[in-house]
Amino acid sequence: MDLGYNFLSGTIPTWFGQSFPFLRILILRSNAFYGELSLDFSKLDYLQILDLARNDLSGNIPASLSYLKAIAQVQKKNKYLLYGKFEQHYYEESLDVYVKDQLLKYTRTLSLVTSIDLSDNNFTGNIPNEITELYGLVVLNLSTNHITGQIPETMSNLLQLSSLDLSNNKLTGTIPSSLSSLSFLGSLHLSNNNLRGVIPYTGHMTTFDALTFTGNPGLCGPPLPVKCSGDDDNRHSTNNDTNGEGLFDNCSYLSLGLGFATGILVPYLIITIKSSWGDVYFDFVDQIIYKLLRLTRRQGKDNGQRRKIHQRQ
Repeated sequence: MDLGYNFLSGTIPTWFGQSFPFLRILILRSNAFYGELSLDFSKLDYLQILDLARNDLSGNIPASLSYLKAIAQVQKKNKYLLYGKFEQHYYEESLDVYVKDQLLKYTRTLSLVTSIDLSDNNFTGNIPNEITELYGLVVLNLSTNHITGQIPETMSNLLQLSSLDLSNNKLTGTIPSSLSSLSFLGSLHLSNNNLRGVIPYTGHMTTFDALTFTGNPGLCGPPLPVKCSGDDDNRHSTNNDTNGEGLFDNCSYLSLGLGFATGILVPYLIITIKSSWGDVYFDFVDQIIYKLLRLTRRQGKDNGQRRKIHQRQ
């Protein structure tokens, strides 16, 4: 059902689920719908594409989106649908979907696409954690709203996600490092929010440029030109290095101290306990020194003789 780009107004009817239980595509974008989103999503078991962008919807994003069973599972079976004949041409199922910064037309693979687009509305509140239970979701666009709170850590559960747009909101906190595990993510927009801290520029995150993160005064580190302070940039690595170096230094100092104490105390204890042992100890030391001196002199004589023989030759 595509009713987009019209002059429809009022609240979105709640009876879509009951009246159209097999509905797979619902497009109401670019109209004048307002009010809270109160669809009965528990009835829409087959819905794969929900496009409500560019309206005047408000309130919180409903946690009941997690009831969309067709999006909660990965779509593996491709169903290419054709409808009847008209003037010797088939009507084929097709749809334009905004994916990866461009409008893509899907026909033969449309049944594999799952998408939720709530952009350009007046939604407020946090991103519900329940939305990260839609494990088969390919496209998620919540941009240009008034969404607050943090990006859920569980966003990394959406392993099929190809496009994620959270730009132009009021999101706060840090960017979850777990986003780098989304290997299928080809388009990411987090610009124009209130995000802060070091960008987790590792793994798959290194495929995105500075435009992904601009407009967040609190963000720093690559790929942005803003350098992080020492406390932020190397917080974890500094702690690890400091702990490692501290442990090494402590061990070194302990070894030196024990060696020094042993060298001083052992002779003292020997002399103190029994004077005869002291005589034996020092005689032993004298013999070692005498042998070292004799060895050094021999080596000196041998070197001298070699020099004379070399000069004669």
